[in-house]
Amino acid sequence: MSAPESSSRPRIGFAGLGIMGSRMAANVVRAGFPVTVWNRTRERATAFGAAHDAEIADTPAALGAGSDIVVTMVVDGGQVESVLLGDEGVATGAAPGLLCVDCSTIGPAATARIGGRLAAGAVHLLDAPVTGSAPRAQDATLTIMAGGEDDDFARARPLLESMGRLVLHVGPLGHGQTIKLINNSVAAANTLTVAEALVVGRDAGVDLDALVAVMEAGSGASTMLSLKQAGMRAHDYEPLFKLDHMLKDVRLCLEAAGVPFATARAAERALVAASEHGHGDDDFAAMLAAVEHETGRRL
Repeated sequence: MSAPESSSRPRIGFAGLGIMGSRMAANVVRAGFPVTVWNRTRERATAFGAAHDAEIADTPAALGAGSDIVVTMVVDGGQVESVLLGDEGVATGAAPGLLCVDCSTIGPAATARIGGRLAAGAVHLLDAPVTGSAPRAQDATLTIMAGGEDDDFARARPLLESMGRLVLHVGPLGHGQTIKLINNSVAAANTLTVAEALVVGRDAGVDLDALVAVMEAGSGASTMLSLKQAGMRAHDYEPLFKLDHMLKDVRLCLEAAGVPFATARAAERALVAASEHGHGDDDFAAMLAAVEHETGRRL
């Protein structure tokens, strides 16, 4: 990953240093961009700044005032709205022409609302949610789907390419969100299918190693099978993507969908059940817990 020429390096502000954001911001630093960070928990920003030689902003307003492009990577629409438009939000410190790039997953309706309010102050918004979970955030191989104006995408592209391998301009503002939500709902539905298949196989007494090998080599193969089956079988739910975050995304997809999405609805029910069993902060592979509870069988 090569750094851009110094004359083309915009000043980057990065808000949100959680599981994904901290890894993404580290890649932006490594790509040679000057980076300032802000995080709701100051200690996390301080630790990141010390580890990566990044500046620290005291408020989102200060982040906006000192940046050409501000990236947000937070949990939901309420947090994005607070960071960008709150009393000390990015927009209050922004010069006209600031570009905000929201990599969070908040849904198209919230994106349109926030984008409209930013535009009133001559601040631009690109919605650029990401997929790939923590390992791909770590090695800068995320898939990034961006919605917004052509010029805004062109301006943000070098930054986005410092964090992702596949960077696509998918349409107008909000279309990145829509595609991300559909993708995550398919991932959740696939994960539920994997959990059910493993429990069915266990109940039938078959060799699960053999079952997984056949599925991975055959038409039952999926990314979720490859990523989640080992953790499910070990009941190891170390979070790469939290279950409650996946539940939020599936619900946003169902709210926005104009036609039935039955498999996503089934995934929503399993996610709710697993969260109610205490797995909200675990990886969404813990959907298995809902299947185990429903069937009375433990994998």
